[in-house]
Amino acid sequence: MILIFSSKKDYTTNEVIKWLIFKKKKFIRVHDSEVFEISVINRKFFLKSARNSFYIDDITSVWFRRGGLKFKRLKYQINSINLMMDETQFLLEEYIIKTLESKKHINKQSNKRANKLLVLEKAKEVGLDVPEYFISTNTDDVKLNETITKSIAETIIVESAFEDFDGILYTHVVSKKEEDSFFPTFFQRKIEKEFEIRSFYLNGEIWSCAIISQNDEQTKVDYRLYNIEKPNRNVRYVLPREICNKISLLMKILDYNCGSIDIIKSIDGKFYFLEVNPIGQFLGISSLCNYSLEKVIADYL
Repeated sequence: MILIFSSKKDYTTNEVIKWLIFKKKKFIRVHDSEVFEISVINRKFFLKSARNSFYIDDITSVWFRRGGLKFKRLKYQINSINLMMDETQFLLEEYIIKTLESKKHINKQSNKRANKLLVLEKAKEVGLDVPEYFISTNTDDVKLNETITKSIAETIIVESAFEDFDGILYTHVVSKKEEDSFFPTFFQRKIEKEFEIRSFYLNGEIWSCAIISQNDEQTKVDYRLYNIEKPNRNVRYVLPREICNKISLLMKILDYNCGSIDIIKSIDGKFYFLEVNPIGQFLGISSLCNYSLEKVIADYL
């Protein structure tokens, strides 16, 4: 039985599930809103939510796409007992999560967030080129029009950012100084690119797509600012073996066996590593480059 953790409306999960159904593979999809109770039946751990139930022993593989296991905690009136039982429940929950992670899996619940700063440090350690970056609360050391700023966190969708619709925080070129100080912000040297590369990594294999975005002012800094009227050209791309080896080493150090990776090939021929997202989108390059990555994941599970 395959166990999938995802959000209710995640389109990527839906596409993989279509292949699982085609291949007649049994699966359980757990939404990020579900809360499970732990019980033991015939000496086997049994988890039950409002819409799902399963024995841990029946699970053969796990895909931590989004969300993860959430548990109902029992509460006790006597504080000392409540503290002791809270710790006991935590240990049971930890055991169950670790047991699931020890099975055939795609990523882990305990390691589902990418810390951009730690990732960039490790990327440099394995020998990948990384554009110079720094954290600052002002723009005193910022070189205008030569520095970009982006979120330290993963891609952020701001709900109701503009009254009637949501907004995404994109990469932005700093074009003016700010007089006031602000919250610690990530700044990075702007790289003059030949093109961008989006890669998908799964257990040592890498599929890449070159995104020819530099000729359009709208997508020049961040290709995610899609130009619907004049789309960027996207073509299959094979990264140099040396870069692939370094990426594989980085992913092992980070303990990710799956993720989407952003790279820039600069006009001077260098490959600059930007970031890795363990739950990043891959359907775009799968479709544009005919990689059928949804099937690859279904086959693996």
